[in-house]
Amino acid sequence: MLRNETPAALSAERLAAGRARLDCRLPQVDGVFADCLRDALDALSPAGVDAYLDCARFLGRIGRGAEPVLAFLEEWPAVARSVGEQALPAVLATLQSFHKSPNGKAIAPFLQSLAAVSRRLAAGEPLQHYLDLTLRLLEQTSGSIHGIHKSFASPGLPDFLVQAPTLLASLSIAGLKNWVDYGVRNYATHPERQRAYFGLQSADSRAVFRRERHGTLLVDHERQLDLYLRALWGEQALFVPYAVGIEAASLASPMPPAQPYDDAGGIRLPDVLDDAHGVSGIDRYRAALAHIAGHRRWSTPLFADNCSPMQRLAIETFEDSRIDTLVVRRYPGMQRIFRALHPRPLAGACDPQRFSCLRHRLAVLSRALLDGEQEHSDADVRDFVARFRQALAGGDASSQAMADLALAYVARTRRQGDQLPEVYFTDTLVDYRDDNRPLWRFHERSDDEEMFAENRPAAATAEIDRLPPRHYPEWDHHSQSYRPDWVSLYESLHPAGDAALIDRLLDKHAALARRLKRLLDILKPQERVRLRFQEEGSELDLDVAVRSLIDCRSGVTPDPRINMSHRSNGRNLSVLLLLDLSQSLADRVRSGDGEQTVLELSQEAVSLLAWSIDQLGDPFAIAGFHSDTRHDVRYLHLKGSSEPWGDAVKRRLAAMQAGYSTRIGAALRHAAHYLAASSAEKKLLLVLTDGQPSDVDVSDDRLLIEDARKAVGELDRQGIFSYCISLDARADEYVGHIFGHRHSVIDRIERLPQRLPELFMALTR
Repeated sequence: MLRNETPAALSAERLAAGRARLDCRLPQVDGVFADCLRDALDALSPAGVDAYLDCARFLGRIGRGAEPVLAFLEEWPAVARSVGEQALPAVLATLQSFHKSPNGKAIAPFLQSLAAVSRRLAAGEPLQHYLDLTLRLLEQTSGSIHGIHKSFASPGLPDFLVQAPTLLASLSIAGLKNWVDYGVRNYATHPERQRAYFGLQSADSRAVFRRERHGTLLVDHERQLDLYLRALWGEQALFVPYAVGIEAASLASPMPPAQPYDDAGGIRLPDVLDDAHGVSGIDRYRAALAHIAGHRRWSTPLFADNCSPMQRLAIETFEDSRIDTLVVRRYPGMQRIFRALHPRPLAGACDPQRFSCLRHRLAVLSRALLDGEQEHSDADVRDFVARFRQALAGGDASSQAMADLALAYVARTRRQGDQLPEVYFTDTLVDYRDDNRPLWRFHERSDDEEMFAENRPAAATAEIDRLPPRHYPEWDHHSQSYRPDWVSLYESLHPAGDAALIDRLLDKHAALARRLKRLLDILKPQERVRLRFQEEGSELDLDVAVRSLIDCRSGVTPDPRINMSHRSNGRNLSVLLLLDLSQSLADRVRSGDGEQTVLELSQEAVSLLAWSIDQLGDPFAIAGFHSDTRHDVRYLHLKGSSEPWGDAVKRRLAAMQAGYSTRIGAALRHAAHYLAASSAEKKLLLVLTDGQPSDVDVSDDRLLIEDARKAVGELDRQGIFSYCISLDARADEYVGHIFGHRHSVIDRIERLPQRLPELFMALTR
């Protein structure tokens, strides 16, 4: 057994004894063995050193070359410091499982990432969970010819092992397990997609990764941030997320992570932000948006051709500080957030003999400009803080003034060491600030300046008038799991048309309306509550009207609230009518008046139903939907639940048009979002559709049917009663599977105006 010795006391005898126990003839080991053994003697017990060398000997004899041996010799002492040397038997058992299966190529990436994984897990029990998860992934994704012995290596296992440190930097072991399970369920038999998933390359992989990670997700707060940008800054932009902690993890250089930026495609923001330095993730997003909005409002583009990279970096620092100062002047509460998020670099922390310190000096200056420090230990910093404050004392100054100040700073403070290739990055990244690409213009354009960008602003401008999308999951019946954030749903107010069209339709069905009126009188609640002092109402409140007339003739400002209305106090019901506005509504059918489109008949039926519900006094809303792939599901508001039945609603109904496809699951989930907010005891969702769920990007006919069925189950769990009225003669093949017994099929579509109000009354009797 080797006796523990300090690194300096490692003798030739001990080195020879260790080399003999290793018994490995790979020449690459000789150059590193002495250093590795010193590290092992320092970190391990004598028994641990013996086990360390025995495991390395096993790796040297499995025929995988020098890489596994070298990785283990170099990484295991660090692993032992993190989780303890008692974890070695479990690690060795995992390595033996790799060796006995066709997955020997995964040994090297497993060992190379093991130290980083151990530092993250920091204990033996979590590491054991990680090893168990790794072996389970190996077992479930390795292929077999006869179903007994594994014959083909797991396609995704090496990629998983490479990405494991990145995954565990953001996920708990439970989150990692969920992420792995999703990949196994969906891609166990598809090698290419499996590699893309476990390599964090596919959209599914990143979506599940975002779902399982902690922090404030941009996708969950897009609406809130969009309203913040509009309300406080009068700006509109699309938010485009970029992944953090993924791209940077694959870089070998010490480059800082990507920063937010603003370009023709929208404002690019991190997909997730954790709380940091006492600032919540949502406030970090607000700080980034405030800084970018400040650039949009106060920055003037400068020409970059005559500036060196060093000068441009200095100009950006002064301009960023000016923008932060102006933002704080407008909204003083931002000062606390900016100061908390701005790093505090220590003066003199950068060694000018080893690193380029320009970035560090500018970070020190930026902090001083933010704090307004005039008692700084550096005379140059004090001088330029005073000059900066003087420039802004008379107003907003300008971008050109900041450029002149920055050039003077560079001329005074440049050092010979600024040309060194290694840059000092510690405490120099102000992560709420953007990368300033809109600040620069170029006389000589090239691909680096994105010459194609001029063609994009028009398309981007056309899209920013609508609210950011809501993202909904979609059920995949093949894998029996949800695809997270799979569908993007955009909602808007339906365009308006001519209200007289709806009035003519109601006049056309006057006889039916009189018959419905008799039924409605039976259903109408008798407990009526009078609502007085209304500016708009169903009848005149004589007492208030007379009082207002007296006031008017007396020269006193009269009370305009001279109307009153009634509401029923006996039916606690909230209704939402969801209309399928897909292209099939343009089909023509025979009716008593000749040929009509299904859309025209639907307009008549919905108008009569809306009139009927209004007679009952129940709050109700009307919305329509259609889809053009999962990326563009449109939800159109025709009537709000608190909006009165009147010309505004009639105008929207008159403008109804048919188009696109029927992705009903997302529309059901979004309708439930509104119904769930109602305080009514009973919530009814009526769905009027003329065909089975479908979309142009879905080839499996059952996929959207199963998703709709899952959505109906979600509504049931929220206490929302859903009922479908189908106009498809073949609906029995699928509508019963989706809605169960809660559906009706109207074979004779021309009877829809009569049947729809009757069905509603039957459901709410």
